[in-house]
Amino acid sequence: MTQVFSVQAQPTDAASWLRLAQRCEQAGFDTLQAADHPGSCAAPSVALAAAAAVTTRIRLGAYVSNAGVREPIHLAADVATLDVISGGRARLGLGAGHTPAEWRAIGRERPDVRGRVDRCLAVAEAVVALLAGETVTRREPGETVTRREPLLEMAEARLDKPRPVQDRIPLTIGTANSRILRWAGQHADIVGLSGLGRTLEDGHRHEARWRPDQVDRQIEQVVTGAATRAEPPALEALVQIVAVTDDAEAAAAPHAENLGMPVPELLEAPFVLIGTGDEIRAAMARNEKRWGITRYAVRADAVDAIVDAGLVRA
Repeated sequence: MTQVFSVQAQPTDAASWLRLAQRCEQAGFDTLQAADHPGSCAAPSVALAAAAAVTTRIRLGAYVSNAGVREPIHLAADVATLDVISGGRARLGLGAGHTPAEWRAIGRERPDVRGRVDRCLAVAEAVVALLAGETVTRREPGETVTRREPLLEMAEARLDKPRPVQDRIPLTIGTANSRILRWAGQHADIVGLSGLGRTLEDGHRHEARWRPDQVDRQIEQVVTGAATRAEPPALEALVQIVAVTDDAEAAAAPHAENLGMPVPELLEAPFVLIGTGDEIRAAMARNEKRWGITRYAVRADAVDAIVDAGLVRA
């Protein structure tokens, strides 16, 4: 199977953002994905709409919208509008969120893991229903993400305008949480494997869940969720390190030390692409054989390396 690459980025100025969108399309990347961290990066819907105006083929989506701080009707309207503006190229990307500051900025406290997962799944179901043209009413007394706040309340919410161009907007769920992985296995088009564990004290960084046995367990959850589907979701790894080099072990060594992993184990992780072009292709083939991973999301600073190594072609 052909390996598919997407790019996750965020704009800092108009010119470089539009150039990036055009370069990614011309090089053969499947999707341009905008990060979503309210208060610390650009609004993804605005950035992607601008990218839509200078491209014709590349798909566009948030990677991923924080379902904890965004309301379903707003998410649905943003994605539907992007789909109209882009001529049917929008993707819906959702995750549970993790950064405490994003909740505090809207006057809430970040829920515990269970609360964030409950909210994420409820929002995902609601947004999918709204995009499908359904009317959504939801009220769950007593089910809360904090002692003060209902999990999700909606009263006769409906997305009448704009209606998406696509019959069904493809759904990407980004996570490493077991329950969300199972839900995504059942419902998503793409499961974005983040490889991220517990949020660290700074509220931004994470523990890594990159060991092969940890990846095995994540994939098992997706497979369990997808058991009743005729066609399972595609699996996409969020790549944190790209280094095209003829000395993979030397390039991997400082990262392995920082993560407390042996170098060979780090090089097995689907969240890194390190080595020569041929070595990276061989690693991707192993990832597909062992885990079924056929998609990779890389950061904008890796675009040149990926293209120059011949890993993606128009």
